[in-house]
Amino acid sequence: MSRRPVNPTRRLVGNGGFPLAGVLPSKTRSSPLLPLTLVVLGVFLVLGYVYSGSGRKTIVSRIEGEFSGTLELQSAISILKKTYTDGMRKVLHVGPETCSIVSKLLKEEGTEAWGVEPYDLEDADSNCKSLVRKGFVRVADIKFPLPYRSQSFSLVVVSDALDYLSPKYLNKTIPELVRVATDGIVIFTGFPGQQRARVTELSKFGRPAKMRSQSWWARFFVQIGLEINEPATKKFEQAATKEAYQPSCQVFHLK
Repeated sequence: MSRRPVNPTRRLVGNGGFPLAGVLPSKTRSSPLLPLTLVVLGVFLVLGYVYSGSGRKTIVSRIEGEFSGTLELQSAISILKKTYTDGMRKVLHVGPETCSIVSKLLKEEGTEAWGVEPYDLEDADSNCKSLVRKGFVRVADIKFPLPYRSQSFSLVVVSDALDYLSPKYLNKTIPELVRVATDGIVIFTGFPGQQRARVTELSKFGRPAKMRSQSWWARFFVQIGLEINEPATKKFEQAATKEAYQPSCQVFHLK
């Protein structure tokens, strides 16, 4: 005698499981996850609207665990002006996206600015091309001597550039930066554990960024004969405190 197949629907109901009717879509019963999903989506849309522009880039960068010295520098320009006052007369910025920094510095009263872009400007906008054409921005490999005379600038600010150089080239590049400055240099560099370049950017930078510790930099500065500019460091910290600015990177003031 053949057995009758067991009705799976009846077994589920009888054992206290979910009935088949609860598994299939229902016209009268909506999923409890739907309102929650809509709320989360709304929050992201609001954040995207509020933090549009440069502020939005900062938020995204930190959520993804990436570091941008250029964005940090943009936020710290007012702090640097209070720190160096007359030292901000003629500023040279060295690093990727230097066009954005130079453009912002040129809008500051009493400040002249130039920039060195260490990498190719493949996707430069019209404003950046104009700065290059007028001679405000140059493309140059910073592993070699800079195309400027000694003490051409009052202050040299570096961001996102030194993290891609090995100690072999740092030994040449940093003294060269000091050579063209009269009041010293300021370095914005990441903390160990922070990320900078994505895989898609490795072809541009040549190697992953190497984030070094404060103690490593301190030893290196001593080896190449540089000193921490203590007065400038204190002024920077005091001005940052007054403006409630807390950098998410290391900032070194050197002379």
